[in-house]
Amino acid sequence: MTIPFKKLILRGAALAVVVAVGYTGYMLSRLAPIATGYAAKALCSGVYVSGRPAASVIDVDIMAGVHPLLKLVHPSIDPDHHRATATFAGFAEREADFRPGLGCTLALGPSPGALPAALQPLPDPPSTQPAPATPPAGIDAQKLQTALDRAFDEPDPARPRRTRAVVVMWRGQVIAERYAPGFTADMPLPGWSMTKTVTAALVGTLVAQHKLSPGTSALLPEWRGSGDPRAAITLDALLRMTSGLQFNEDYDDPLSDVALMLYAQPDTARFASEKPLAATPGTRWSYSSGTSAILARVMREALGGSDGDYLTLPRRALFAPLGMRSAVFEPDASGTLVSPSYMYASARDWARFGQLLLQDGVWDGQRLLPEGWVRYLTRTTPQSERQEYGAQLWVKVPEPFNDRDPHAVAMPADAFHAVGHEGQFVSVVPSRQLVVVRLGLSRPESAWNHEAFLARVLDAVPAPGA
Repeated sequence: MTIPFKKLILRGAALAVVVAVGYTGYMLSRLAPIATGYAAKALCSGVYVSGRPAASVIDVDIMAGVHPLLKLVHPSIDPDHHRATATFAGFAEREADFRPGLGCTLALGPSPGALPAALQPLPDPPSTQPAPATPPAGIDAQKLQTALDRAFDEPDPARPRRTRAVVVMWRGQVIAERYAPGFTADMPLPGWSMTKTVTAALVGTLVAQHKLSPGTSALLPEWRGSGDPRAAITLDALLRMTSGLQFNEDYDDPLSDVALMLYAQPDTARFASEKPLAATPGTRWSYSSGTSAILARVMREALGGSDGDYLTLPRRALFAPLGMRSAVFEPDASGTLVSPSYMYASARDWARFGQLLLQDGVWDGQRLLPEGWVRYLTRTTPQSERQEYGAQLWVKVPEPFNDRDPHAVAMPADAFHAVGHEGQFVSVVPSRQLVVVRLGLSRPESAWNHEAFLARVLDAVPAPGA
């Protein structure tokens, strides 16, 4: 019997609807846990690490100017258990738990409480001296004030800069600082990918102990198998983003490798280390949070010993000597530090880290980083686009934060930068004895023109030799 053409059309349309609904359901089942993982982690760290009101974190950090998917997420705080949870339309619940000294961890595997309790001391209370009311001789106070005014201006409501903190250090002293309402000098704020630069410094402390060297290869047990081409990946290749490992860093793709790694994986480093090669190690540059995650595992392998030795490394090697009392470096559920993204510190403490780099790794007469390590980190990686990358830091301000004006003032040739998502910056200019920190939440990221801001600050400080 012949089915009328009209019925065929209706059946085809019905089938298309069923397929579309099924595909939508499938995609939501994959996307929802990413969205709730992001929301739970952001809320937990915002409240328990930064000490901000939950409503502010939810309304701005989680909901403002983000992927529409997040509008269906419901985050909440459990103050009795120091925990944040998030659900997506009532399902795909994710939980993040806070532990003093270790910050917040997404509960994606073993209970975070299973990590050693001895690693939970509270940081010493911060002690902050305000910037001087009058900048030192040689500083153009009016130009410096104008630079800070412009940093906090909002000229386009559709493209909010949301600058939250600025600190300017010159010759080792804070000469200017400012904070947005609701933010303070002692408040730890996220560095996002500035954490990568701190990780490179920590690697340097292990190089100084002869536990690692840039030429070390066969870095992980699973890469040492017979014929595994990943055995050729050196520590230098990881630091310079030339590992050749496949990794999708597209922040506009909610199912990219970076999103899956940070919000759906209990072991971020293992997720990245299991990726296959897409290029011969050392031949192609590709910005990858995955290679930075692997560095955390490499450090763990190099230290051996207990989790205590590993998880306290940031505090022992850097934070305590520098007086970075606000700093928190958060681990994942496996106990591996989330080295691409999850370090929090006050703007002043981020500036202390920048000053350490400016001083070639020496602090108060004590060498914390091996001699020449900062020079190694700031040496341009030739394969990088625009010759703009060193080793886990930038030697030029990257897009979209660079000045698109063809007549813009050129940056000093020796400047380098730790750069994080949404406009986090620690800029170091050795020839001007200058460290500039900017923390914020710029969405879109291009709303923050860091080169233009830095040029204004540079215009306020004496030229070399002055």
